[in-house]
Amino acid sequence: MELAIPLVGAIAFLTFITLVRAVRIVPQQRMDVVERLGKYKRTLGPGLNFIVPFIDAVRTKVDMREQVVSFAPQPVITSDNLVVSIDSVLYFKVTDPVRATYEIADFLEAIEQLTVTTLRNVIGSLDLERALTSREEINRHLSGVLDETTGRWGIKVTRVEIKAIEPPASIRDSMEKQMRAERDRRAAILNAEGHKQAQILTAEGEKQAAVLRADGERQARILQAEGQAKAIRTIFEAIHQANPSQKVLAYQYLQALPQIANGQANKVWIVPSELTKALEGLGGALGGLGQMVNDAPTQSLGTDEVEREVEAVAEAAAEEARRVNDEVRAAEEQVGGGSPAAPGLTQAAEASGGTSVTDVLGQTPERA
Repeated sequence: MELAIPLVGAIAFLTFITLVRAVRIVPQQRMDVVERLGKYKRTLGPGLNFIVPFIDAVRTKVDMREQVVSFAPQPVITSDNLVVSIDSVLYFKVTDPVRATYEIADFLEAIEQLTVTTLRNVIGSLDLERALTSREEINRHLSGVLDETTGRWGIKVTRVEIKAIEPPASIRDSMEKQMRAERDRRAAILNAEGHKQAQILTAEGEKQAAVLRADGERQARILQAEGQAKAIRTIFEAIHQANPSQKVLAYQYLQALPQIANGQANKVWIVPSELTKALEGLGGALGGLGQMVNDAPTQSLGTDEVEREVEAVAEAAAEEARRVNDEVRAAEEQVGGGSPAAPGLTQAAEASGGTSVTDVLGQTPERA
């Protein structure tokens, strides 16, 4: 009886140990490779699994999730013989746990070494400038080579990323100087473009202003010419409606003669027929004076009689001149409310010192 108790305890312990070794709980996203007596038997999936204790054994526990491996910076020589340090990172996942267990001893070490050698081959065919600007091409080439090689290991390389490409310090200094010069060049180009655009806009504004100014002057001259034409037509119609006498026209012509005579240009005088007729009419009034002058050499008169005759003729001429002047003023009032019927003629009279025919004819000779 005393021996039975320890035996029962030993059996119970062995039973517990057997149950513990027979039960396997596999987490999600993990696969366990089971061997029986050293030979592959089966693969345990996630959940509760049972194996034969002391005969079956779990060889490896494979994580089926995507894994990230970051490699230390690797020195790589470019095609232009420059040593650059490249830092890369690799993403992969196990697709076949059996092949990952039996096809390669350590797939992590194998992936790292394969990545380094492939990276050196790719970078070695590129110069520094292209290596710095062709990261997408490098990543794509690395992914293709690694995925093709690791496929037989039951591993899928999802992508490879180049984190950094560090050139030597001397090359970095040269690159910084080059980038600084490029930035300065671009800034100068932008400033020149801005100055150019500003000058173009200024020139366009000045052009438009000149066009508008010329158009305004043209419109002003047109309006001024139209106003002058209208004024001339109005004066012309008023003169013809007033129907001035030939004596008035002769008076206006005589007022314009001093201005014509004072001109600096060569003078070609064209005497219109109206002036001749007017002067004939005006001369009729002064005929007595002309007759007296013509008859002076043949007549023998006394001094007192001659003086009285001259005074009578002068008074008649002055009276006729005042009458002509009154007719001129009446014609000017009929033309446009006091404005001259012929502005040029009146201005000519003013330019001659204000001396009119009336003033000349109105003077009486002094007694000798």
